Amino acid sequence: MRFAIGDTDFLLDGEPHRVLSGAIHYFRVHPDLWADRIRKAKLMGLNTIETYVAWNAHAPSPGVFDLTGGLDLGRFLDLVAAEGMHAIVRPGPYICAEWANGGLPYWLFADGTVGVRRDEPGFLAAVSSYLQALAPVLVPRQIDQGGPIVLVQVENEYGAYGSDPVYLRALEQMHRDIGLTVPFTSVDQPMGTMLEDGSLPSLHKTGSFGSRSAARLERLRQAQPTGPLMCSEFWDGWFDSWGEHHHTTSAADSAADLDVLLAAGGSVNIYMFHGGTNFGFTNGANDKGVYRPIATSYDYDAPLDEAGRPTPKFHAFRAVIERYAPVPPLPASMEPGGSGRLASDAADGVGLEARITPATDLAVRLDRVASLRSLLPTLTTWSAYDEPPTFDALGAASGFVLYRAEVDLPSGGVLTVGTEVRDRAIVSVDGVVVGVLEREHHDRAIVLPPVTGTLELLVEDQGRVDYGIRIGEPKGLIGGVAVDGVPLSRWTASPLALDPIAPSALEALSAVEPADGEALAGPTFATGSFDLDAVDDRYLSLDGFRKGVAWVNGFCLGRYWSRGPQQTLAIPGPVLRSGRNELVVFELHASASRTAHLLLEPSLGHTEG
Repeated sequence: MRFAIGDTDFLLDGEPHRVLSGAIHYFRVHPDLWADRIRKAKLMGLNTIETYVAWNAHAPSPGVFDLTGGLDLGRFLDLVAAEGMHAIVRPGPYICAEWANGGLPYWLFADGTVGVRRDEPGFLAAVSSYLQALAPVLVPRQIDQGGPIVLVQVENEYGAYGSDPVYLRALEQMHRDIGLTVPFTSVDQPMGTMLEDGSLPSLHKTGSFGSRSAARLERLRQAQPTGPLMCSEFWDGWFDSWGEHHHTTSAADSAADLDVLLAAGGSVNIYMFHGGTNFGFTNGANDKGVYRPIATSYDYDAPLDEAGRPTPKFHAFRAVIERYAPVPPLPASMEPGGSGRLASDAADGVGLEARITPATDLAVRLDRVASLRSLLPTLTTWSAYDEPPTFDALGAASGFVLYRAEVDLPSGGVLTVGTEVRDRAIVSVDGVVVGVLEREHHDRAIVLPPVTGTLELLVEDQGRVDYGIRIGEPKGLIGGVAVDGVPLSRWTASPLALDPIAPSALEALSAVEPADGEALAGPTFATGSFDLDAVDDRYLSLDGFRKGVAWVNGFCLGRYWSRGPQQTLAIPGPVLRSGRNELVVFELHASASRTAHLLLEPSLGHTEG
């Protein structure tokens, strides 16, 4: 088959074809749930699945390129093909996506010599290697080779960042050099000169917007007089940042804008069809003067919620799509009021019966508790430095680094971080917490009590900036540390082995004798077990806890924070097992309770975001 760009339409084997696509990021969805989410996209009336490729997820360190498990992009694309759908792939190299560092590997910028998103030899050489590693996955899965891929996007909203046609031409040629032959696209907001700045005449321009469809398409047509009109990011919701409100958009208003877009003959990629979750420490952050880390949930108020269930937006969009294209019949479980579940059929593996959902919520008692200090030998490998090293210098992509210095301050003093705390530091003296430094509040100084002993700063990377000029910046205590203006030297530092959590730490924690009591004083780890007769998606409620990280059966669910708006963590059903399960919580501050809850639904007041 052939897919091409005609004068007015996309052409599939020479016939006009409308792309009806939905975004699903394979790296935000448990791989055992990929097929379920893809099938549901087809049930809404879509014919295409779009995904970014997260370079830094595949390449956690230099010389490594992981295509296994939840990073098996080839398997994801094969499942798209098995559903009879097409695929749009956006390998970047920059993706934004509210993902750590916009998908760019932290190690690429560790020595400060490599450029970011520009015509610079070090950056282009790394991108070339990245695309070559992707070639065996992408090239044979193009539509003209019998695969599902019909479009590939070069870069991502580059017009909002810069205007460098030399860089874009180099990227385009790299994509061609690995054997990609399908049409190439660019995407930018139809505002100002972004469409022109972010593309080339050889790239088909598409727009990104979520409202005012007619005006946006008019601007797109002005920038590109011929070819099919396409909104390749139709924003149907938005992401959440910690401490802000949960973002929602009207299903009726979004459906009306989608209707205008399709009535004009446009093609669409709904961003997101299903958002999923920033598991582990993968969330990004924004910094437009104030640093704002993005929440663990990436529900996005999408047609399919974080647990994969249809929302009112699913049905509103399906009703619109049905006016322009045939849609499959909905199984009863996907109708309004249904369970939203699809079940395997013993005969063909694609049956649509609803699964039986467990009937009750479940309390989990965290009866084994161990302080961070007591578990440090299982979580750290100390090294000595004259100054506090960055996370990047330590080879830490994310998570936590513990910094230590021996001090003699009989009168105390004022501790100051030279340039910036990136991103949050819990300051302790001899194991007693004295305060917190928050990048978000531009904190750089704290008063220390008298101490002759150990000064510790537990620094958390709360998310690498994914948009704008601060992409690629290092993490840690930037600019050194001084007390009363005198620099502190002779530090030891170590990343904490938390994603995945070190098996030796889990063993040590499980060996702790169960203890009575309610409150927890952090930083501390707590664990408890629970039994399940049936496995299904759940939500973890940590009501009464303040801030930290949670794991189920060794799988890192991500961060929680009492400031909201997110109040529960999604637990994918495949992470759970029939019988005994283990929950671990790393609480940074304190909790009023040692009891967590596994819920069938998110907490009241929380709409998965």
